[in-house]
Amino acid sequence: MKRMLQFSILLVLALAPALAAAQQAPLSRDAERERLRAALTRFGPMTEVAIDFRQSDKQPYNFVGIMRTGLTNAEFFEVVVGVGETHTISVRVYPHYNNAYMNLKKARDANGFMRKMLYYSHHNFFYWAADDDDDVYCIFNFTLENGFPDESMEIVLRSIRNNDQFVGQLRPFYDGTAGK
Repeated sequence: MKRMLQFSILLVLALAPALAAAQQAPLSRDAERERLRAALTRFGPMTEVAIDFRQSDKQPYNFVGIMRTGLTNAEFFEVVVGVGETHTISVRVYPHYNNAYMNLKKARDANGFMRKMLYYSHHNFFYWAADDDDDVYCIFNFTLENGFPDESMEIVLRSIRNNDQFVGQLRPFYDGTAGK
């Protein structure tokens, strides 16, 4: 009985820091933005990610960067990482192809193009969508319910380049050309 009581006390003492951290109030949106800024700096231009992020002039909770290296199908990726109003972070990747955003209205076979995007949304790490202007992007969302996802953020940023193969697979539906 005495050993069980000692074990219970040790268990409570060992778990106390974790329980206290779990009960802390979530960060403010401004604090989340600063954590994101630090992560984007740490995982940015001088790493495998190779994106130099800057804070958006239009939306203070967004950071924008361009990925040019390691792509064979897209000319470049415009990457927008934003802190949402409800403790979320989104990583949006807009492929640029033929000097413009890929756009649903410009697709040669819009139905096939959208079906392929839906297929990717079901089978891939990022899901695919179109914005209000019909510009196509792929996106990954984080929820910050359990704290800031430092390690996961790095993995997602490193994975952006992998979407270039899907741009290549979309090209036959977009303009009739074969991807690489």
